[in-house]
Amino acid sequence: MTAAAPMTQATGTAVLARFEEWVTAAPQAPAVLDGPHRWSYAEVSEAADRAAEALRDRVRPGDLVGVCLDRSAALVVTAVALARLGAVYLPLGPRPGARRTEAVTEDLDVVCLIGAPEVLPPRHRDAERVALPLPVAGANAVDTVVAAFAERPEGARRAPEGTFYAVLTSGSTGRPKAVAVGERSLTGLLDWYREAVGLTPDDRQSLLIGVAFDPHLLELWAGLTSGAALVPAPDEVRWDPSALTDWWREAAVTVSVAATPMVEPLLDRPWPEGLVLRQLVSGGDRMRRHPGPEVTATVHNAYGPAEATVVTTVHTMRPGEGPADRSAAPPIGRPIPGATVLVTDGEGRPVPAGAEGELRIGGDCLALGYLDPELTARRFVQEGATGSERLYRTGDRVRMREDGLLEFLGRLDDQVKISGVRIEPAEVEAAFEQDPSVRGAVVTVARTSEGRTRLVAHVRPVPGAELTASALLSAVRGWLPEQAVPGSVRITDAFPLDANGKVDRAELARQAEAAAPAAGAEGSTFGERLVLAAVRELLGRPDAALDEGFTAAGGTSLAAARLLTVIEDEAGVRLRASVLLRQPDLRSIAALVDARRADSARPEGN
Repeated sequence: MTAAAPMTQATGTAVLARFEEWVTAAPQAPAVLDGPHRWSYAEVSEAADRAAEALRDRVRPGDLVGVCLDRSAALVVTAVALARLGAVYLPLGPRPGARRTEAVTEDLDVVCLIGAPEVLPPRHRDAERVALPLPVAGANAVDTVVAAFAERPEGARRAPEGTFYAVLTSGSTGRPKAVAVGERSLTGLLDWYREAVGLTPDDRQSLLIGVAFDPHLLELWAGLTSGAALVPAPDEVRWDPSALTDWWREAAVTVSVAATPMVEPLLDRPWPEGLVLRQLVSGGDRMRRHPGPEVTATVHNAYGPAEATVVTTVHTMRPGEGPADRSAAPPIGRPIPGATVLVTDGEGRPVPAGAEGELRIGGDCLALGYLDPELTARRFVQEGATGSERLYRTGDRVRMREDGLLEFLGRLDDQVKISGVRIEPAEVEAAFEQDPSVRGAVVTVARTSEGRTRLVAHVRPVPGAELTASALLSAVRGWLPEQAVPGSVRITDAFPLDANGKVDRAELARQAEAAAPAAGAEGSTFGERLVLAAVRELLGRPDAALDEGFTAAGGTSLAAARLLTVIEDEAGVRLRASVLLRQPDLRSIAALVDARRADSARPEGN
């Protein structure tokens, strides 16, 4: 039975106020459903009060608080508690790299980190800690959560006044940038989302996106401000398409937000039976095809940078609709209410429909800016006849069609997208150069035959240093998000230079391609040939060998998801991602494939 709607429904109502209205209107309605565990709106509210009380003497309005929790009731309660305190929620993810977190807390005035003690960086692990009374049940829950208060450096940047949350993006200086988003921008996004997907108290809204990325705030607050139940996803669901559809079914998820690389393998296959999923919002990467005719959910192809509050434009594809050629890439659509878009040339002048140009975004959706005022001034520009219109320069290359729909064409600058995450090659280079044995590093971009992007690191050691690719990759994982870790490392004595004396990146990329041996048909079994060919294709590593580990070969969680799809399609064998990633090398994965095929081929009773 649907609970009574709150009295206040006007656009612009504060985010927290909408949640409080549901606490009053439907206190016993489920706010979080995590397997057998259930928390009502009243229980989340009461738990948030207890957590806020534990922090009240140390956390003031406007203070940045780093959150190192996974998708869980504890995360939901923490978000509500920080909103009640007026603090700024800064999501860092459940297992943030220690060095990356140290860099963030050196640059930003982070009053404390919230998380399990063992995931905190050394400086916070040894600092004063306050135990937080947060829920400890659920798939991603931890036994103990603390707020750790380390000494804060002088001159660190604070969030601008009015910031509701901040989120990190890749930075060209080698250190991540922090984007500050105000409550007005988030409120506009939530208003659009609730209307677009028809979110009601009868719905179960996924909590699926990784916590280090800003779309999880859309999921979290959309659920809490509509009276719906949030359903946290177990970790393996995020990078195993088969596990994702099983979870949608078992958890009875009706509305979901998911990364495009996870969704795409599902759109051209028989749509799973038994799903009640009716709305699917996909974003973070270019969608390369329209949903197939069997897809029964409405699919929204969403586009938007963190600097414009998660979603700027959207193209909605309803069941039964779509072009005859569904292999074509769908557009990124039209701006959502409160957002304006402009396609310009290099001088900022609008270009005619059909011409390519840079996408600039304006309107209420814009973030307040970066915590670095100089960077804000460079990317958020004042334009228009009177200089009164504030626009964000995305650096994205787009085309406005005659019908008003936007098409995404790529990037204009050095920034690239890997599995939906924007990466500055300079940040990756800086991570390698933290090693005193590394004299210099250059990162180039390569593409697989499927058109997917991967990074190649070219590293020049100091004289006499002995470097290995595996050791270098292991070290940079502490500095970088998973998507930014290169797929391969080449160690070189010198970098080629162009006519201007600069590193010739194009020549480096050509050398890397030429140095890679052609992919042969190594492997003595069906499974070995299949796994080796798939890994080489997915990772763009024609030199990958059977004795390499999947992660060591450059595999990420999303690459694992794609490998699982290939194995199921080509061998009829369904493996779990957790099983795949436990294997020591590719040969062991292949042995599993061969064994499962043999079992399925064996007559019953034998």
